[in-house]
Amino acid sequence: MELKDIIREYKNRYQLNNEQIAERFHVSKNTVARWLRGEVRSLQDETAYNISQVLGYDIQTLLQGKAITMHRPILGYAKAGYDLFLDENFLGNEVISPDEYEKGDFFLKVVGDSMINDGIVDGGLVYVKKTECLNNGEIGVFSYDEEVTIKRFFKEDDGYLLKASNTNCQDLFFSFKDAKEKHLKIIGKVLFSKNYM
Repeated sequence: MELKDIIREYKNRYQLNNEQIAERFHVSKNTVARWLRGEVRSLQDETAYNISQVLGYDIQTLLQGKAITMHRPILGYAKAGYDLFLDENFLGNEVISPDEYEKGDFFLKVVGDSMINDGIVDGGLVYVKKTECLNNGEIGVFSYDEEVTIKRFFKEDDGYLLKASNTNCQDLFFSFKDAKEKHLKIIGKVLFSKNYM
């Protein structure tokens, strides 16, 4: 992968202009433009360090064509069952591929089995992309009244249904009024789960 490809992907992913990229990487706007045109193919050590800190991986290793190990944080617990208070404790890092790294933002550790029929099991991890919007049928992470849960999302005429895939577990329904009063919020979309047996 070339430097211009890495910078372009980062720019597009976060919808940044050249000036914003320059600020994040501690370089000039002109330098960013040169990177994007492919005029610069290598980096000075200090610049490589700054970029690596922002990207979360060693850019020099990637530019040399070597395999890199990438990590995303495990931020806490999410209940795939009944309610659980949101626990924002850093639980460590999880290794993922460069492709997966770009698609999501963090992992949560699963507690409970309400989503077991979707392959989300107690003790596993879910990889989450931060978003405030979901399409009907997508699995998301939701918070309300400082609690967090994983369910399948459905917007209905009179409110929101958060549906469990395990028929032994209760679905959650919030009227639009309830959703506002209980501060129902979409934290993110579940991209995939990792289960450790």
